[in-house]
Amino acid sequence: MSDLPLGADARVQSVVADGMAEALLWWRRAPALPGETVGVIGGFRATSAAAAADVLARADDELRSRGCSVAIGPMDGSTWRNYRFVTDPGTEPPFLLEPVNPPAWPRWWQAAGFVPLAEYYSTVTPDLAPRDARVEPAAARLREQGIVIRPASLADFEAELGRIHDVSTISFQPNFLYTPLPREEFLAQYRGLRAQLRPELLLLAEQAGRPVGYVFVLPDLLAVQRGEPVTTVVVKTLAVLPGRAYAGLGAVLLAEVHAAARRLGFRRAIHALMHETNPSRNLSAHYAATIRRYALFQRRLAVA
Repeated sequence: MSDLPLGADARVQSVVADGMAEALLWWRRAPALPGETVGVIGGFRATSAAAAADVLARADDELRSRGCSVAIGPMDGSTWRNYRFVTDPGTEPPFLLEPVNPPAWPRWWQAAGFVPLAEYYSTVTPDLAPRDARVEPAAARLREQGIVIRPASLADFEAELGRIHDVSTISFQPNFLYTPLPREEFLAQYRGLRAQLRPELLLLAEQAGRPVGYVFVLPDLLAVQRGEPVTTVVVKTLAVLPGRAYAGLGAVLLAEVHAAARRLGFRRAIHALMHETNPSRNLSAHYAATIRRYALFQRRLAVA
């Protein structure tokens, strides 16, 4: 087993006259892309354009030698971990669990021949009071089907995470560059968020005791570091099982968590890091305006 961070397969480094750079590489457990053999570049940091260009060239050479046809990044191995560059920062300050990078980094990748593979967006809802008109009919229909929405129990947090994992592994399968995450890795990744959670903001939808959806929301505690009151929540994840029986459940969960946040005294909600084709963007569009853009990049690797 690799002793590199995050189970990476290799590390590449560069030191040039005006700076340094390094990156981690994955190819054994990389995400799938139709028609391609994917290599992943993550853990990237650089202090100069020249160092960035050199380390990315080294990464390309290593991945090509491993039979990869395309390099994708920045991504720390999979979409379950940190990935994407901020490409349009807007005017909002960074929020909790958001990737942060110097503005030059995506420019340095593009100068090295990388082009956007996928784009992502974060939006802000400035007022939690409005309610999507589609919610009440959908909520009534879902109640008739025996679907109940409840806040999470932090006293039973480990079991609640298991229920969330059950939904995620099914709901996320169609997502771009999805790779499965074993339950124990999922639990280890999310346990650290327990102290930051408000149970009223982690809602689970269940049918006959079976989890069928959830929305995972956290207060934006980065405001504390700026010496500001915490008035915003971050909608980190919204997931619903596929099927017509659950149509509208995402909109209902979002409306319910907005209402819960408002009752707790929060004023705004950030809908975080949505893929350009994700259905969550359609839900968010009823409430929110874009505040930030991100991109995941790719570069074709010439045959050796």
